[in-house]
Amino acid sequence: MKPHGPIPPGFAADEDGMLLIGGDRADTLTDMAGDTPLFVYDSAMLTARVAAWRAAMPAEVQLHFAMKANPYPPLLAFMARLVDGFDVASGGELKAAIDSGMAAAHVSFAGPGKRDRELEAAIIAGATLNLESAGEAARALSIAARNGVTPRLAVRVNPDFDLKGSGMKMGGGAKPFGVDAAEVPALVRRLIAAGADWQGFHIFAGSQALDAAAIADTQAQTVALAARLADEIGATPPLVNLGGGMGVPYFSSDTAVDAAAVGSALGETLAVRPPVLADSRFAMELGRWLVAEAGVYLTRIVDRKTSHGETFLVTDGGLHHQLAASGNFGTVIRRNYPIAVANAFGRDPTETVSVVGCLCTPLDRLGDQVALPRADVGDLIAIFQAGAYGASASPAAFLGQGSAREMLI
Repeated sequence: MKPHGPIPPGFAADEDGMLLIGGDRADTLTDMAGDTPLFVYDSAMLTARVAAWRAAMPAEVQLHFAMKANPYPPLLAFMARLVDGFDVASGGELKAAIDSGMAAAHVSFAGPGKRDRELEAAIIAGATLNLESAGEAARALSIAARNGVTPRLAVRVNPDFDLKGSGMKMGGGAKPFGVDAAEVPALVRRLIAAGADWQGFHIFAGSQALDAAAIADTQAQTVALAARLADEIGATPPLVNLGGGMGVPYFSSDTAVDAAAVGSALGETLAVRPPVLADSRFAMELGRWLVAEAGVYLTRIVDRKTSHGETFLVTDGGLHHQLAASGNFGTVIRRNYPIAVANAFGRDPTETVSVVGCLCTPLDRLGDQVALPRADVGDLIAIFQAGAYGASASPAAFLGQGSAREMLI
């Protein structure tokens, strides 16, 4: 038997043992959707999560949503009312952000491979471009001049450090992301001299970290780096985007990051920041921490079979919707996401089974040798922490299975 990750707080069952999501029965939600598989996102949990972040962080720090975590249009429209800005990483995301109701002036666009048409769309809309190279800066200035527009330009900095313990390191050493810190001052001076509206720095060292002390240390280093660069440039950055880093507990050994500790340390860092940053605004850019726990993936068992003494629950879902839960999205060792039998939620396990998807590949495994209550054909399996990097980060076209349904409640 292999353990599964901790089910997020806030979920319960009704008197029949059926999982409740946002107060609604899981089977009622699948009936409303018309079929499974189905992603359900709980708007009340999204609201509570944003409120928890604001309560923990210094009031002067803005909250940006990294919409790559979940670009579902109804969710974006909901989040646009809760956060201070969106961070996007493609022209398609830029359009979705603006369509959601978020003002373009509160949208920033990062990514190492922006095409000219994407640069032009952002410049004309009035979004901020987080420049990833000197070459991209030159293209942006040329496009802006051709259109007679003053571009809003920030520089994404590749810092000399990374976020210790992060699941995905975005800084330190050779990286395709951002401009090496040593080259930033000269580039910013060129932007200012060219008449661009310089918006500051985007410094992203890593993501999916659960150690509050490591996050706090990285933020302190980030503020120090921003100050050093600003001194060399001779100008105060209007905004310092501190990146994100706060992760969520997916696996059995994980514990939730202490947001209050992160906020307290950040407050102390900002209170003693160098004078060159006195008038700077600050932002954190979070994706999965805001939306992961609000999402549940529901998939129905279509077959129960035994092979060489091992029981398999075969579902109508799989890695084509939940690539991360299958262990094929950046994890080195496959471990089980939080998983439950939705119609026996909270009941004691009675058997050890493997939950697999409907694809013709041994990689399609949603639960490996997990202890669950007895489940049969027609029952629902729930995968938690499904609100981030689920539907949009998975190969929905694989084997022609098609996309999962999605629902915001």
